[in-house]
Amino acid sequence: MPRTNVPSVLERGILSHERASRITHESAAMQEIQDRRDRKRVPGGLKLHQYANLYFHARNPMLYKRKEDATNLCVLRVSPEVRHLDGVVITDGNAAGELVRFLHPRQYRLLDFDAIFAMSWTHPDDPIAFRRHKLQKCAELLVPHFVEPRFLMGAYVVNHDAELHLSRMFSLPITINAGMFFR
Repeated sequence: MPRTNVPSVLERGILSHERASRITHESAAMQEIQDRRDRKRVPGGLKLHQYANLYFHARNPMLYKRKEDATNLCVLRVSPEVRHLDGVVITDGNAAGELVRFLHPRQYRLLDFDAIFAMSWTHPDDPIAFRRHKLQKCAELLVPHFVEPRFLMGAYVVNHDAELHLSRMFSLPITINAGMFFR
């Protein structure tokens, strides 16, 4: 999350792509992925862009692509209680992926948490394992429309300067974790 969006998140919550498009904000999203997400519908549910998407683990390929901008980003910590909200869906990989499963939160045991929380997804000698693991690293919890601010628990930042900047607008706990940001 770009730090500049935090005041809005504290007021409105974490918004779906559809809702966020109605307000001024800075996006860390990749347009190519957003185009794929725009065409996808959750089986038996809403359009993918109508969900606020939360990664199970922020240290993933998406954050890796944004690592050069780490000082301007933060990772918001969200209470696991969001899984109990009506209409929540979990995925076993990036929701925009081709071979992803959309599951009820009670089916969480079908997720490969060892793969999701692995520090790396590279498999230099096995391109198929690499692609599968890269997809798994971006497993998501999808919340219809938005995540209320009351579910925020804190944030991670890359360094002390980022912590200082974020602390001016954010009263929840802030943890410096350079490794999360590939530093």
